[in-house]
Amino acid sequence: MQYVISFLEGIITFISPCLLPMLPIYVSYFAGGGERTAGQTLKGALGFVTGFTAVFVLMGALAGTVGGFLREYRSMLDLVSGLVVMVFGLHYLGVFRLNLFKGIRGSARTDGAGFFSALLFGVIFSVGWTPCVGVFLGSALMLASQRAHAAEGMAMLLAYSLGLGIPFVLSAVLIDYLKSAFQWIKSHYGIINFVSGSLLVLLGALMATGTLGRLLGMLG
Repeated sequence: MQYVISFLEGIITFISPCLLPMLPIYVSYFAGGGERTAGQTLKGALGFVTGFTAVFVLMGALAGTVGGFLREYRSMLDLVSGLVVMVFGLHYLGVFRLNLFKGIRGSARTDGAGFFSALLFGVIFSVGWTPCVGVFLGSALMLASQRAHAAEGMAMLLAYSLGLGIPFVLSAVLIDYLKSAFQWIKSHYGIINFVSGSLLVLLGALMATGTLGRLLGMLG
């Protein structure tokens, strides 16, 4: 269940207000500038997704390892993790704003993006755009720390990366056919933010009280 939550957080990150509007820039980079070809765009998109996935999975391993060391303080870890996720949710709801999560606006060079250059761009994205994706990435990392094991932490962030990466690849190839869908998402950001923030607050409350762990135990 936690992997499903992380996967959904990746999808929500993709449609967030600070990421989705930049998609045409990324697609232009994937295509290497100029006229797009499906093969070239797909290769660049896969390289980009591979780059940020590698970094996020390493972050998951670290979070899981730290959680393992803190296993004897599980109740405190649950409380702190839950409160952090609730803060993320309140930020998303607009109750207050954290400058830490301000999106970074910029443009990407479009002069020829092969697989490995796109992979490097994905690595840079994972670091430079952390303030933009930080709300849901942070939530996924909190979940990973509760797994208390490096391998499970890696799997958690892999699920998050798939949720973020699959829409990237699909939209890069099909962007000409998805313009109306993107426009609909942009016009409903208020609702999307409210639902996303509310889910984060609920998830944080369940984590903080230890209820999430008990529920997952029952499901298992």
